[in-house]
Amino acid sequence: MVKEILEHFHPDERQFVDKAWEWVINAGEYHELKLTDFLDPRQAFILQTLVNRHPDVHIRLDGGYEGAERCRAIVAPDYRNLDDEDMGLAVLSIYSGDQKFLELDHGDYMGAILNLGIKRSKIGDIHVLDDGCHSVVGEDIAAYLQMQLNQVHRIHVQSEILPLAALRTSQSSLSTMEITVASLRLDGICSDAYQLSRSKILVPIKAGRCRVNWRVVEDPSVILKEGDVISLQGFGRFKVLELDGITKKGRHRVKVGKFV
Repeated sequence: MVKEILEHFHPDERQFVDKAWEWVINAGEYHELKLTDFLDPRQAFILQTLVNRHPDVHIRLDGGYEGAERCRAIVAPDYRNLDDEDMGLAVLSIYSGDQKFLELDHGDYMGAILNLGIKRSKIGDIHVLDDGCHSVVGEDIAAYLQMQLNQVHRIHVQSEILPLAALRTSQSSLSTMEITVASLRLDGICSDAYQLSRSKILVPIKAGRCRVNWRVVEDPSVILKEGDVISLQGFGRFKVLELDGITKKGRHRVKVGKFV
């Protein structure tokens, strides 16, 4: 069964598939409950797919608020009611009196947390606000972060732990640009979106550093569509917002939004 399942996923995903299938089996056969770390949307999809293969298992996904991108999951026997289960979530509020603090972005906060030796899987969504930042984190690391996080991009900060009810969210900000490309291939659109030559964009794609909708894609000829989210390690991510027809010269008009 495991071999059959693995055939459907990219080789880079197989380690996670193995682990997730073990959670499912333990819940269905041995009545165990598993609370996972934070999963990205692709991992959540994989886990849900595996759960659907077992008649006696179900899951609950929760990232602290409706519409969360990164969520923790509880995998459990289907007879267990998960509505009241503790998901182990807390809110880390980061703030400062420094005026330059207002210039910090998502990557600054992420980098500061990861530099403390925290794994990305321990951190949920990060919300940059007008007066600071709210991040959903695991309760098991919240106190450590509160004590150790005192600097973000050379700016002194303070932090406190808040209940989920105090979470303030923000919408991702997109810097839009309109491009024209010969085709809707991944390499063509990425080349313009990241302002890199076609030859330079091929290297990270073929090296497995590109994800489309959180799934590793190594084929530069993959055709993109509206709504696709593309990330390139080290260069950020963007979303295909609109395919706006063909120019007189036969090129595709595409509107993309880079996450800032």
